[in-house]
Amino acid sequence: MNRRGALRLLAGGSIAALAVAQAPLAFAKAGAPLYKDARAPVQARVADLLARMTLAEKVAQLRGVWAGKGAMLSGLDFDPAKASANFPDGIGALGRPSDKRGTPGVGQAAGGSADRWRTPRQTVEFINALQKWALEGTRLGIPVLVHEESLHGYMATQATMFPQAIAMAGTFDTDLVRRVHTVIAREVRTRGTHYVLSPVVDIARDPRWGRIEETFGEDPYLVSEMSVAAVEGLQGPGKFDRLPPDHVFATLKHFTGHGQPDSGINAGPSEASERELRENFFPPFRAAIERTSIAAVMPSYNEIDGVPNHSNVWLLDKVLRGEWGFDGIVSSDYNGVDQLVTLHHIAADDGEAARLALMAGVDSELPDGQCFATLPDQVRAGKVDPALIDRACARVLTFKMRARLFENPYGDAAKTEAITANAEARALALEAARKSLCLLTNRNGTLPLDPAKMGRVAVIGPNHDIVRFGGYSSVPKQAVTLIEGLRAAAPQAELVTAQGVFITTSDDRSVDTVELFPHDRNLQLIAQAVSVAKTCDTIVLAIGDTEQTSREGFAKTHLGDRDNLDIVGDQNALVDALVALGKPLVVCAINGRPPSWPNVVARADALLECWYSGQEGGTAMAEALLGKVNPGAKLPVSVVRDAGQIPLFYNHKPSARRGYLFEDAAPLFPFGHGLSYTSFDISPPRLSATRVAADQPVQVEATVTNTGRRAGDEVVQLYITRTELPVTRPVLELKGFERVTLTPGESRTVRFTITPAQLAYFDRAMKEVNGPGPVAVHVGNSSANLKSSGFVVA
Repeated sequence: MNRRGALRLLAGGSIAALAVAQAPLAFAKAGAPLYKDARAPVQARVADLLARMTLAEKVAQLRGVWAGKGAMLSGLDFDPAKASANFPDGIGALGRPSDKRGTPGVGQAAGGSADRWRTPRQTVEFINALQKWALEGTRLGIPVLVHEESLHGYMATQATMFPQAIAMAGTFDTDLVRRVHTVIAREVRTRGTHYVLSPVVDIARDPRWGRIEETFGEDPYLVSEMSVAAVEGLQGPGKFDRLPPDHVFATLKHFTGHGQPDSGINAGPSEASERELRENFFPPFRAAIERTSIAAVMPSYNEIDGVPNHSNVWLLDKVLRGEWGFDGIVSSDYNGVDQLVTLHHIAADDGEAARLALMAGVDSELPDGQCFATLPDQVRAGKVDPALIDRACARVLTFKMRARLFENPYGDAAKTEAITANAEARALALEAARKSLCLLTNRNGTLPLDPAKMGRVAVIGPNHDIVRFGGYSSVPKQAVTLIEGLRAAAPQAELVTAQGVFITTSDDRSVDTVELFPHDRNLQLIAQAVSVAKTCDTIVLAIGDTEQTSREGFAKTHLGDRDNLDIVGDQNALVDALVALGKPLVVCAINGRPPSWPNVVARADALLECWYSGQEGGTAMAEALLGKVNPGAKLPVSVVRDAGQIPLFYNHKPSARRGYLFEDAAPLFPFGHGLSYTSFDISPPRLSATRVAADQPVQVEATVTNTGRRAGDEVVQLYITRTELPVTRPVLELKGFERVTLTPGESRTVRFTITPAQLAYFDRAMKEVNGPGPVAVHVGNSSANLKSSGFVVA
């Protein structure tokens, strides 16, 4: 392909593209090819480079390397001679340079101990050697697109670990999410990585699914706002052409329907209709594409209506690029393309899988490009149109130039060591942990504990002396357990401890087999805990999950989903034994899956939902228990009573949730629920108009007052209900929220704008419209505690 043909490919043969094609060679440095000139337009540089590349070099740009990293290593070090021998056409992408995958004895390196990971300096040295070889030792000098994971912190040693995504969603604080992801981006970028596989923007509608902890919850508006904030933190705000300093390109994943799989099992089929997709699962992706410069989208493992997403032309081409104008790369999930053969059975072999994915719009196959490796032979055999190769390669090259990789792909070891998990990052992790704590129950004002009255305190449970980080975590520079936090916050208090039970036999989330701790041994531990608690006046019990009981189930041999949502193992027996002592029992829920624990809820005097609260969680939990911090988070999901209620979400249709024989159809806790140590009053909503045209917004005001005796946070939530339309609408839809901090007696007016776009719906022809009809407007502090007003769209 010549340069003019490449430009036609990039811009449909437009006049603008031809003008760039005829641009004077002054764009280029003397004697240097145009594609190496950072001053030239990206489009022209890509066209110039694409015209110089062989077929093999183009395909190499579409493939990743992860499990195959050993082919470029001598021990732990990058070996340019081996790389040249084994990757003669260059390397398109490389996964997780911070892990030791490819070295002897290291498997998936998805978690566990620090010996599976490179140190920060080793990571920088590896990336810098790799990129030096790519720029100077390959024919065209094309840098490698290196990616890492950063779900709730950079998944690498010593990096700052923030609260898990579901906990961050519960803060209802987009500014906090933005600031957290800004720090994550800085820690990633200084090590030499310009691209991360986050955030997760799936709508989560099945708590059996082990990946629910990775999400921002069940509501499309909340997830959209949190997702946009995360992308802005990682990449920088707004629209731009080149990646700003100290930022990284983000990935929206997993597109889509992933969060409500058949039977709650990861990668299971999505039964969502097109309407369901457009109303609930699409909005976070669409919002980020329309409001940011998001650079990558990752398809999900599941199928929709019989078509696996990695081969779905309608999803990846018509909707993503055609309707929304997405112009970045579509990068496969790990093994997502080869699963068209092994899991979905729609392709006979790797070659057919590659054709299906490439035609659908997948540009980069991760982790090792085993299917795309067949593309050169398929082009030569006439099975694959070379224009499809050029299209994908142009997108990958554009990404690399927008990331400034051709100018500076290197990391900075000294800067990495200076800023990674520094005091600023640690303070932000503590702020995030504090704001993510959600008080679910508090009978008779059990909390906060008064150090002068709580007496001797028993701190018991499988999670009292360990930090649970959740999925996609590594080993941070420092971390604080609950008991450490309590000892620091109340140094004069008399605190005694007991294990109570163990949940599983191992805490390593990488191992395939998960075994519950033996029942007979747990009974002995329960007896010991009871003996300790008998000597105490108050009991603090830390129970919940491990990284094994709620995790990504990525294979039949590595499961993570569950059919029973109650607390795992012998923890209920421990609760019952401690309740029988008749002492105040405070439960700290440290978990990734929502707490569908009816026995615990019924019997504990107070229940504090802590989620996986990150490296500083122990300090935050202790402060909350002692009243130094007032919990203010809300639930980003509806908590079911048991698995028989699934699916259960607050924004259901009017005909749903009629009721059950012998059981309560209401959730155990509603979406948006969360208590405080103080009390608040929220006024009914005041509207700027009672009748508007379809293109007019409505202003909404409400006054929130702290009516209690402590300072605290309240989240004012705005919902609407639309009726009398040609299609059914949810009974409630979240359309705004604001978290406010008020001192005792203080009032504040909160203002929202309901835009025509927020009122819009998809009609019977699947066109987005804002039709006439009544709109109820609700304001309150949860989806179950609202005051209402209304207006009419004329």
